[in-house]
Formats: sequence, structure tokens, C-alpha cells
Amino acid sequence: MRRANAIHLLAAFGLALAATPAARAADFAGKTIEWVIPFSVGGGSDVWARFFAPMLGEQLPGKPTVVVKNVPGGGSITGANQFQSRARPDGLTILGTSGSTQFPYLLDDSRVKYQYKDWTTVLASPTGGVVYVNPELGVKTMADIARLRGKEMKYGSQGATSLDLVPLLAFELLELNVKPVFGMKGRGDGRLAFERGEAAIDYQTSSAYLRNVVPLVKAGKAVPLFSWGVLDEKGEFARDPTFPDLPHFIEAYEMAYGKKPSGIAFEAFKAFNTAGFAVQKGVFLPKGTAPDIADAYAKAFAAVVSAPGFKEKAGDEIGEYRQATGAAAQKMLDVALAIDGEAKGWVKKWLTDKHGVKLD
Repeated sequence: MRRANAIHLLAAFGLALAATPAARAADFAGKTIEWVIPFSVGGGSDVWARFFAPMLGEQLPGKPTVVVKNVPGGGSITGANQFQSRARPDGLTILGTSGSTQFPYLLDDSRVKYQYKDWTTVLASPTGGVVYVNPELGVKTMADIARLRGKEMKYGSQGATSLDLVPLLAFELLELNVKPVFGMKGRGDGRLAFERGEAAIDYQTSSAYLRNVVPLVKAGKAVPLFSWGVLDEKGEFARDPTFPDLPHFIEAYEMAYGKKPSGIAFEAFKAFNTAGFAVQKGVFLPKGTAPDIADAYAKAFAAVVSAPGFKEKAGDEIGEYRQATGAAAQKMLDVALAIDGEAKGWVKKWLTDKHGVKLD
């Protein structure tokens, strides 16, 4: 009798284990997964997420529908904070972030309530970016940089602590007279301001540039100046493979001044460029997500980026960059978030002195 009871108890225990949320959530058949993008429609992160979403749905167990939900505001802080506080660890809500989400976190912005260490990284996407100007300024290439000297150029910005920190540092190093207009909800809004003639200089990350700015260039309505470049295996800047005909920032600086940039401002630019673009975008699962759900996502993204034709398709829509999944993605993020203390301190002081930013 005792043996029979024990068997019943074990059977019940087994059924209970099988019915845990983790076990059920690994199959998403008939489910809809919400991919939160804390930026407005049309920006680089929005384009990037909509590129991946249908392929992710095809590779996840049960082939769920993956929909992108835009939650703009606060330079991505609003959406990321909501994800931190509200997302349930059932695999049905994921978050896509960019450098604009990482920078306030790195700069100890008091508005930030999210913690990267709480999340599980399942995809890390490097990307690049291109700076372009209005052709009415009289420039045709970066070689004409001297014609921009002293000309005031407005720039639509999400905020000085967003990913826009990289272009703002670049403009500072190049001594361009750029007047940022803060408050844009996403880079897509900055591009629209450029198209309306309200801004004379702008930049877009690779995916948004390929989709939305290349047509402007072909129509003679925008002139590309330089890309951010990528880091090679020696940690040196090299031309972005997506934009091989454009000089990278170091080359652009040399074209302007006849020498390579140096000093603490340049060291800060390098540090935040690496943090912002080497792992520019990431996909995360919320705190407490079970390992089997995280594994399902890591395998699904690995299948997406290794599928035949992915590289060519990505090259056309989000740029030619090597994608990392699972543990490799987590390692890349850890490196990107390890900012040098001196560079961080210099940037925080510069943000206060130059743009009146109060981080604490």
C-alpha cells in the first residue's frame, strides 16, 4: 500500500514538473510573441526588428507569430524600463535595444531602472552608421569638409546620452558648428526633420540608412560624408564592409586635419563607439526566464543567421555584419559594457559642461 502511494506521489510530482511554465513555454504553437522596440517606427532598430521578426517566428518551436511593438520615449529608456518591470518570463515578450539604451545605463542616468545583468542575451547585432548632410551646404564628399567650417547646422537628436553621443563627440572632434535639437523619439524622427529641411546634418544606423537615406542620396537630396567604421581583429578602425567607398571617421578626421585624432576626447569617442556599435543592437529575455526558453531562442536565432541566403538578404537590408547568438552574444555584450573609467568620467563632465546634462 505504501509502495502504491509512493508511485502515485511520484506520478503526481512528474505531472507537476511537466506542467511547469518553463516546460510549456518552450513550444509557442498558436502564440503571439511581442517584440518590444523602445523607439519609433522607421528608425534603425525598428527596421532591424522587422527584418528579423518573420524569420524568428519560423525558427521558434511551434512557429509563433512575432509582432513588433514600438514603445518610444526617453531615448528608449521608457520602453526598456517597462520591459524590466512588466515583462513576464514566459518567452512571449522580448526586448530589442540599441546603443541608445546602453549609453544611459553606462552613464549612470538616474532615469534608468533596467539592469542588463538581469536579462538573458540571445542575439547581438553589430552595425554601423553614416553621417550625411544637405547638398545645399555645397559639399559633394568628405573632401569638401572645409566648406562646412563655421556653418551652423541643426541636428535632430534623441538626447545627448543616447546613441547620439557618438555623432556629438565626432562633431566636437571635427570642430563642426552643429546645434543639436533634442527630443526626437527615434532616429527616424531625426531623418524626417532632415527631409523637411529642419536639420542640415544627420546620421542613421546602417539598416535605416540603406532603406531610407540611400534613396535620398540617389535623388540628390543627401550627401554621405563618412561612416563610423568597424574594428578589425587588431582593434583598429577599418572601413565598414557595408559602405566600402566611404571613409571611416579616422580617415575623415585625417582628411580634415592631415593627422590622426588623439587625446582623451578621441579615447572617449573610441570607447563609446565600440560600446554603441560593436554590439549596437541586442535581443533580450526578461529576468527569470527558464533556460529551456532561452535555449529555444538562441537556437532559433542561430538557425536564422546561418540559413542559406541570410547573408545576402542582410547585406541589402541591415548591412554586412557578423551576428552572434546565445553565449557568444552574451560575451560580446559583456565586453561592450566594460567602459574605461577615465573615458566615462570625461564624457560625463563633457555632457554637463557642453549640453547641461545632469545624470545623477
